[in-house]
Amino acid sequence: QVQLVESGGGLAQAGGSQRLSCVRAGRALSSKSMGWFRQAPGKEREFVAAISWNSNSEYADSVKGRFTISRDNAKKTVYLQMNSLKPEDTAVYYCAARDRAYGLTFRPDEYDYWGQGTQVTVSS
Repeated sequence: QVQLVESGGGLAQAGGSQRLSCVRAGRALSSKSMGWFRQAPGKEREFVAAISWNSNSEYADSVKGRFTISRDNAKKTVYLQMNSLKPEDTAVYYCAARDRAYGLTFRPDEYDYWGQGTQVTVSS
């Protein structure tokens, strides 16, 4: 059984920074790719960023240039560094792992495992 455990959320001010972490527990293998999604109240879950096993990455236009996704395969951990935060970044952030195939994807249904989510709140 694979478990993804997120940490690092909380309250931030607009213009500030936060770093989210997601640790993969359980099976020893690293995921082929991992992603971050977010869901604001009343909205659908949306793609934020994804990273492949060899650290190729993709970002949603809304976070490009402000957020950086990275991974440490030895630690089975993926990070999301969030800079220049905006109130519209407020959401529950979810980590996701994709084992079924290589390649990056922004589609939530292409991921196999999900974390429990961590709240990020950005005040103006």
